[in-house]
Amino acid sequence: MSMQKSAEIAARLDRLPPSRTVWTMVILISLGGVFEFYDLFFTGYVAPGMVQAGLFKPESLGFFASLGPLKVAGFGTFVFATFAGLWVGALIFGYVADMFGRRVVFTWSLIWYMVCTAIMAFQSTGFALNIWRFIAGVGIGVELVTIDTYISELIPGQERGRAYAVNQVICFAVVPVVAFLAFILKGTQPFGLDYWRVVILIGTVGAAVVWILRRKIPESPRWLARHGRVEEAERIVADIERRVGAEKGVALPPPQQLAPEKEGRGSLKEIFGPLYLKRTVILSIFNMAQVIGFYGFAAWVPTLLISRGIHVTHSLEYAFIIAIANPFGPLLGTLFADKLERKTQICGALVAMAVVIAIFSQSSSPALLIALGVLFTLASNIMSYAYHGYQAELYPTRIRARAVGFVYSWSRIAAAFAGLAIGILLQNYGVPGVAIFIAASMVVGIIMILLGPSTTGLTLEKISH
Repeated sequence: MSMQKSAEIAARLDRLPPSRTVWTMVILISLGGVFEFYDLFFTGYVAPGMVQAGLFKPESLGFFASLGPLKVAGFGTFVFATFAGLWVGALIFGYVADMFGRRVVFTWSLIWYMVCTAIMAFQSTGFALNIWRFIAGVGIGVELVTIDTYISELIPGQERGRAYAVNQVICFAVVPVVAFLAFILKGTQPFGLDYWRVVILIGTVGAAVVWILRRKIPESPRWLARHGRVEEAERIVADIERRVGAEKGVALPPPQQLAPEKEGRGSLKEIFGPLYLKRTVILSIFNMAQVIGFYGFAAWVPTLLISRGIHVTHSLEYAFIIAIANPFGPLLGTLFADKLERKTQICGALVAMAVVIAIFSQSSSPALLIALGVLFTLASNIMSYAYHGYQAELYPTRIRARAVGFVYSWSRIAAAFAGLAIGILLQNYGVPGVAIFIAASMVVGIIMILLGPSTTGLTLEKISH
């Protein structure tokens, strides 16, 4: 009976028309994601300040200095610690949103990484900096998985693509803010602190706002119904229906009948069963491939510009100009997010990334480097919103968070080692070596996505069956 009720609630959500009520929920969840993106993307922009402070010299790195033989006992260890923490958060703790609910995990994982990042900002050795970066990364990894799951379950099927695009427009809007702060604060000591410490702390202060905003976001009715809390789910859906009906001034259309999910709360081993194994393998390999391009460029852009002959001060200025493009990729996506098949959007963006990075590696003109950086950023962020939505659609409610956490975790660990690999390639082969590495990874990503199912415009329940 509870599974039938769950299907009825899902059908009621999916028949909701576009409305301010629904989009307010998307915006509030996205505002929570803003601070994860701030935290993720400050990595590349605080790098010059951390390096100049001597935090990545062997004597400051402690255990991490053992990476010296790999020629990356430096900033690469910070990138490694970041993504290792994200990997643990997504893989080991991704399931908690399936157990305790989307809303509570959304809130407490935010508090977790906010506190840990604030502590990290006051560390005086590379070793301590990397340790706290790893611990903070665990919280960020959990949060990113929860947001993807949350949005997919609250938003009607015909608007899901645009919801992910809008989500990432809002989240990526913070990237130029980080770049601008790093640029204008470079060489200063606000409040007697190094500029990079202030850049980090600004994000932790802002994240406290989400503690207030979270009160206006309901728990996922799909999750509540799956866990036998049907009355709560009914109450939330009825309130959403009432507000949408009042806003539109018309009666809502009758819900379509959906096939109920199977009984049980699901387990991690289900993603390796006959129905989902192919999806799990495809998405795991895809995530390892796509992140090499996405973070390989985003986290290293100031350093890559320096390697193309740009002065360190100008590299931050140019990186800021490139960073302005971040929200415009998904903003363009709002025009076609639910019109083009998700797979087409992902593959088209990957092709563009491979071509642009190849040209970037052979260029030296500042104007051309900036233009290519902007194009790469636009393409990578179209790819980003499309695949975040795509992977959340491929699994049922009972295992969605842990499944997304598992497949997404491979992008985190791949990014950790990609940071080390890019450090090696950059030192030994320059930007062309990095470009070949990124382009080859994009080809692998395209092949994987072509093997996956289509999802655009379908209900979550139909996709999962």
